[in-house]
Amino acid sequence: MSANPYPLGLRLAGRRVVVVGGGAVATRRVPALLDAGADVVLVAPGLTPALHAHVDAGRLHWAPRRFAPADLDGAWLVQVAVDDPLAAASVSAAAAERRIFCVRADDRSAATAWTPAVTRHGPVTVAVLGGGDPRRAMSVRDAVRDLLTVRTGLAAAGRDTTPGGTVAGRVALVGAGPGDPELITVKGWRLLTEADVVVADRLVPGLLLDELRPDVELVDASKIPYGPSRAQEEINRILVDRALAGKVVVRLKGGDPYVFGRGGEELLACAEAGVPVTVVPGVTSAVAVPAVAGVPVTHRAVAHEFTVVSGHLAPDSPASLVQWPALAGLRGTLVVLMGLKNLAAITATLTAHGRDPATPVAVIQEGTTGAQRTLRSTLGAVAADVVEAGLRPPAIVVIGDVVGALDV
Repeated sequence: MSANPYPLGLRLAGRRVVVVGGGAVATRRVPALLDAGADVVLVAPGLTPALHAHVDAGRLHWAPRRFAPADLDGAWLVQVAVDDPLAAASVSAAAAERRIFCVRADDRSAATAWTPAVTRHGPVTVAVLGGGDPRRAMSVRDAVRDLLTVRTGLAAAGRDTTPGGTVAGRVALVGAGPGDPELITVKGWRLLTEADVVVADRLVPGLLLDELRPDVELVDASKIPYGPSRAQEEINRILVDRALAGKVVVRLKGGDPYVFGRGGEELLACAEAGVPVTVVPGVTSAVAVPAVAGVPVTHRAVAHEFTVVSGHLAPDSPASLVQWPALAGLRGTLVVLMGLKNLAAITATLTAHGRDPATPVAVIQEGTTGAQRTLRSTLGAVAADVVEAGLRPPAIVVIGDVVGALDV
């Protein structure tokens, strides 16, 4: 009798899916469930910062405790993302009693469903099962992806070695783009397929993490604005230590590594330790997010310049390096990143130094993703409008006449 799995494409939109565990495995699996529209319930005493961000944004429900069998009532699927065999077995037993398919990260042989290796190209999703061998599934998946992208030479070409024959570690600073997983560069994606370790920020596209090999170490270096963060020195140490141990390390950063991304600090730390670094530029949200919202940062006869500025410090902060009065005198486009918290102070400063309060403004939340929201207002009213609309970070603020340049 054949023991081959029966492949299905689960339509989970609006259906309850329970994920047990709040660590790295859950961080990798949850984005794909959310992308499928599932009603995700996360059961775990604690969460990674990236999962906390999903909770804070209202994308999923969190039960901050240990699993109870009643958590599966009404569920269509359960994913066990814990490494405790006894705890995982208890979830499996509860699922079996309710005839709910159960995916287990700790023991594929004890699972009633397997998570395939997946690659996505627009409306096409390819899922590969390797007969219980994740590496075989990943290898076939990658070959299929190469064919779909009509590109060659993307497979890993082997590991470099030192003159002594030991494996040479290295670090790649990769810009993941503004949110849409398809906006990562081909080189950035290739390096992800070669990585042993991925150190990822909160703003990287979650579906990229879902496509990592199962043996990749995922380090969640989330930097949630004005919330918990891992010290930059600790991130630097992780990059250096893993590379010196012979690992291929990818530092995956939202947008571009150098645009307010501290990529330069990470490169200097690696250089000081003698670790080779490859820098892969990313599509920066400063340009891409306005573009997908219908706002060009420049437009003929409207704006011949655009300025990108960080708004994470208030204009009157002694630590701020931004000359806000000078920016108020510019005629071009002003793009403010990380400025939502200080938006009222920023707009007041600009108007106080001569910028017209009637200047058009657009605020785009979570640009290039399925959760994108766009608010259009004026410089004098936008701060109050943002509060009323309930917009939250990450968001890009675009100030200038280009906001209405493509209106038809």
